[in-house]
Amino acid sequence: HYDYGLRNLKAVLNMAGSIKRADPSINEELILMRALRDMNLPKFIKDDERLFRLLLGDLFPSLELPISEIGDLHAAMESELKKSGLQFHPFLLFKIGQLHDSKLTRHCNMLVGSTLSGKSTAWKTLAKAKTSLAKENISDYTPVTSFVINPKSITLTELYGAYDLATFEWADGILSTIFKGCAESDKNEEKWVLFGESLWLGDNTIIYLVQTGPSMQCGLSQ
Repeated sequence: HYDYGLRNLKAVLNMAGSIKRADPSINEELILMRALRDMNLPKFIKDDERLFRLLLGDLFPSLELPISEIGDLHAAMESELKKSGLQFHPFLLFKIGQLHDSKLTRHCNMLVGSTLSGKSTAWKTLAKAKTSLAKENISDYTPVTSFVINPKSITLTELYGAYDLATFEWADGILSTIFKGCAESDKNEEKWVLFGESLWLGDNTIIYLVQTGPSMQCGLSQ
């Protein structure tokens, strides 16, 4: 599904603001077009992507945006792919760049694709690249620590925890224990909590890929 509510509007405005602060001389129409493109294209299927590009062309007929430059991160991504024995496929690098852009303004992200389509490669390469840049003391990059869970291999009680009615005691589950550990950690690093598969909770609610930062948040998509 596509979310065009106030939450998505706020994310676009946040990105537009960060672009403006980075370079106040950029034309504001160009800023808005780039924010709309970078925040929405990653979640569209191929047919809808074509339609969206046509709509952007109608809204901003005299503007043409170049592909976003990610500088040091691009070189780091290629280095990590080489270490893993993988090819520098342009489409894979493009999708990793989109994931990076999306994570700048969203605490939670969902990676969707067929088996062996590169979802795990994308997030692992991005995490390794950011960690590598942090070790080189490149500004704006911090190390990444990942926690991967397969929620379908355990019960909801094991995942979230449960209240024992006999002893009146709460027992933490795997996810709550990880979240508590991340919240108590004072290390200057990004903490990514990932569900290896989506988990349907009922009432069309799905819990998905979570990034925890200075403030920890978990996303639920209706």
